[in-house]
Amino acid sequence: MKPHEITRADIMDMAAYGAVRGEKRRALVEIKRHRRVPVGPDATAYFESYDTMWLQIHEMLHIEKGGEPQIADELRAYNPLVPNGRELVATVMFEIDEPGRRHTVLSSLGGVENTVSLQFGGETVLGQPESDIERTKADGKTSSVHFLHFPFTPDQIDRFRTPGTRVLLSVGHPNYGHLAVLSEATRAELAQDFD
Repeated sequence: MKPHEITRADIMDMAAYGAVRGEKRRALVEIKRHRRVPVGPDATAYFESYDTMWLQIHEMLHIEKGGEPQIADELRAYNPLVPNGRELVATVMFEIDEPGRRHTVLSSLGGVENTVSLQFGGETVLGQPESDIERTKADGKTSSVHFLHFPFTPDQIDRFRTPGTRVLLSVGHPNYGHLAVLSEATRAELAQDFD
């Protein structure tokens, strides 16, 4: 069972982290490869884990060099994205390089964070957006980054864990209706997030 929280005791000294940084980043590349799911032309879901958030916190501390005072802030920011054993957690990003097109697309996707779901074995699990801040503004423009929790029942966990289960990740917004079939390697990787 993977831990559900990163604690102060899990944070390496930055000099020690610097010595193993390349190795840690390389090791995570393979894990992240099976946790990345493109959905349509512009959206990508990055399913988070203890390992991805552990590295993210260490990278922030390494780059920003805020020392001990920064650690509590990073733990507070990233711990909510560590799956709790009964959920999957994804960062969904709309990655559009061209500024004009990005503005146009995001302006047409208000509320998209409420339309992302996983479907498998006759079940649908709707993503629940993080409630830290509103991701869609009053003018209907949405953020390019969304943090979603997919809460599972015990029965849904069992179905998802079954090898060969076909899993779809879909975005059901009227202006962005796309879906992706998760590879078996991705389904198996994500199944490890459950207790």
